[in-house]
Amino acid sequence: MASRLVFSVCWFVLLLSSVCGGRRLRGESTALTLESVRKFLTREEDSIVFSLIERAKYPRNAPAYDPSYLGRATKFHALSLVDLFVRETEAVQAKDGRYQNPVEIPFFPKHMTLTSVPPYNFPNELHAAAASVNVSNTIWRKYFDEWLPQITSQGDDGNYAPTAAADLVCLQALSRRIHYGRYVAEAKYREAPQDYNTAIRAKDRDALMKLLTFESQEDAVKRRVEEKAKVFGQDVTLGKRVDDSSNATNYKVDPVVVYRLYGDWVIPMTKMVQVEYLLRRLD
Repeated sequence: MASRLVFSVCWFVLLLSSVCGGRRLRGESTALTLESVRKFLTREEDSIVFSLIERAKYPRNAPAYDPSYLGRATKFHALSLVDLFVRETEAVQAKDGRYQNPVEIPFFPKHMTLTSVPPYNFPNELHAAAASVNVSNTIWRKYFDEWLPQITSQGDDGNYAPTAAADLVCLQALSRRIHYGRYVAEAKYREAPQDYNTAIRAKDRDALMKLLTFESQEDAVKRRVEEKAKVFGQDVTLGKRVDDSSNATNYKVDPVVVYRLYGDWVIPMTKMVQVEYLLRRLD
């Protein structure tokens, strides 16, 4: 029963993920530059904010995260519904070629299936020895333990499969953005390798982090995603002007929480990925 519930929503997630996925825009240059990196990260802000709004539509729905919900008599007794949903959906998406794109990184790589679609020649922009930097386990743990409670209300409405689907879209958008730190680091290194080589050879993480930190830019990103959460998260009423300055506005997801999400988690983790990538850049 639980397995059928998972697969009933699987194709919805495939469709939504293809919209939010890491494909290049039509007519966009494939050259990796700081400008192309900025454009990608700015577009990912939209995907992340929209995915958080979609997840906030449902309450916490705790049974979706409890392995006992699937029943001890099944072969899935060690997995929660969300675990199973993400694993099985990723397997289907792998078969359809999602993970041919190096921008996309699965949370359950051991369960990937062979692709049934012709290979696509995605540009190989990353240094081979550094491309394997992966913080998926940290993203998974922090999302469920720290951030999900901040964007959802207490309660249970029984929509466990749609809840799992919304979680997956959030996780994929966040993972894509954070792991894109590899591309950010590569673009920065190509622009000025002499600025990084000494710290890389010395394995000096602190020096690399200092080189990668631009507080004014980070503050601009945090304020922009907060504003996007306000704009995207309002109810639109025809014939009535929305007062952005009103404190009474009920947003679908709290803009302050989105601001903190970026400031406390997304930006620091992206920089952590950049540091780990650069430490391997000369290997």
